[in-house]
Amino acid sequence: MEEALERRTALLTGAAGGMGKAIARALVASGRQVVLVDRAPEPLHALQAELGRAAHAVVLDVSDGAAVAALPSALPPAFGRIDILINNAGHDIGGRTRFDIGSADDWAAIIETNLIGLMRISRAILPDMVTRNRGDIVNMSSISALRLVPDMAAYTASKTGVHAFTGVLRGELAETGIRVTEIMPGLTRTGIIAARYRGDEAAAERYFAEFKMALAPEDVARCILFALDQPPEVQIAEIVVLPVNRW
Repeated sequence: MEEALERRTALLTGAAGGMGKAIARALVASGRQVVLVDRAPEPLHALQAELGRAAHAVVLDVSDGAAVAALPSALPPAFGRIDILINNAGHDIGGRTRFDIGSADDWAAIIETNLIGLMRISRAILPDMVTRNRGDIVNMSSISALRLVPDMAAYTASKTGVHAFTGVLRGELAETGIRVTEIMPGLTRTGIIAARYRGDEAAAERYFAEFKMALAPEDVARCILFALDQPPEVQIAEIVVLPVNRW
């Protein structure tokens, strides 16, 4: 119980999206407080208002290296000790495109947020965890890290990179009390699918209809809490969570 009470402040990137909101609500419902990080101010502040005193909002783009580096020292004292880092920020804007007709700018933006941004935040938060010899890092990856799908080259490359980085980081921290978990969801009903088609909601619905079944963001949030709620000597290295009609 004492360990659980001490591990109570989480920093969550991508907090204002569908997945982020579900994770934030689950964290607060479990008795934790959360630093909400997102680049979209309006939905971010709306979520903070919903969660009340258990939440602190920071408008930040994880691709902004200087802002990320300054983040730990800019947090108010009540939220300054980060016990849990959940790297959830990610997108696939314009990503559903065959490689030979795709945009290099789109690829760069996807990889900069999904992989490099995740690494930046981890680098900013990790030193204090190492000093205290405790903490949890949860990296949101994707089933795309394991199953290679045509027409998703940049997104797949970014999530494969997250998969590799998470494994390396877990090995580097093996002699510490820091746990590193990778979550690899299958198809989940969030806004990332519409973004993949540049906001075409009809195309997104056709995509969901093709697969017939999708996870809800709350399903993925429960997986994260399962990993966090283990005794301190138990590390859940990877969770693959899929709709029941997928394999």
